[in-house]
Amino acid sequence: MSKFTVSLPSWAEEEIRLIDAPIASLEERMRLVIRCSRLNIEMETGGPFAAGVFEADTGRLVALGVNRVVPMNCSCAHAEVVALSLAQQQLGGFDLGAPGLAAHQLVVNWRPCAMCYGALLWAGVKELVIAGSGPELEEITRFDEGPIHPEWQRELELRGVKVTDNVLKEEAIAVFKQFRDSGALVYNGRGGS
Repeated sequence: MSKFTVSLPSWAEEEIRLIDAPIASLEERMRLVIRCSRLNIEMETGGPFAAGVFEADTGRLVALGVNRVVPMNCSCAHAEVVALSLAQQQLGGFDLGAPGLAAHQLVVNWRPCAMCYGALLWAGVKELVIAGSGPELEEITRFDEGPIHPEWQRELELRGVKVTDNVLKEEAIAVFKQFRDSGALVYNGRGGS
């Protein structure tokens, strides 16, 4: 086998088709992302994570991603990586911060894991908007998010990435609790050990 594909579930493609205008506020962008994270577990198409790449100023959705690790048999198919990759394909370049492009913003329903943290740095987004960044995700779900630099926000800002935290935090936490209560697989490498 010499290639792999990660695709969105059909319900997510339909959600994208329903968006007919830019999404003005950060709260509404996050509300879309949280809705998709909830639908991803309810439809049993992946973990409780979603992300969107938006034009920061206009609110135009460029790409939406949901976690597809288990259904795609791909440990890299996290929501952020899916969204960033789809945005890069749509815009025809690996650098979402390239000259001539609008500033892009990644909106995620929690602080990115160790892998996705690196991916957002290399993708060239200018802003990260997250629902929360504390220990709640790992405590509730038992996902292992990996080692994150203790000054991760400062490190992003030093690299020109603005960070906005705590956007609809309680709504995001409610989805994590729903996931936990569903009994769905927590797919840590080595079982989290």
